[in-house]
Amino acid sequence: MLGTPISQAEITHVSKHGFWLLLGDEELFLPFTDFPWFRRATIEQLCEVEWPTENHLFWPSLDIDLSVESIRNPAAFPFIATRS
Repeated sequence: MLGTPISQAEITHVSKHGFWLLLGDEELFLPFTDFPWFRRATIEQLCEVEWPTENHLFWPSLDIDLSVESIRNPAAFPFIATRS
């Protein structure tokens, strides 16, 4: 059985272009052009991020799941949400 993760994900800055996410000692930028479903999220919703496993992030109030690798290398994950 694995132990409970003690590291937490933290939003460090939000701009009109995207936001920065601190995962341990790594800071990642999520531009709204690559992650458009965050564009209209409130600061409170962005900050409510869970990091249940090393490669999984979850925003419960937005119902968004992302792999950490998709943030590090968005070009490898070309599908983005579109509006109908």
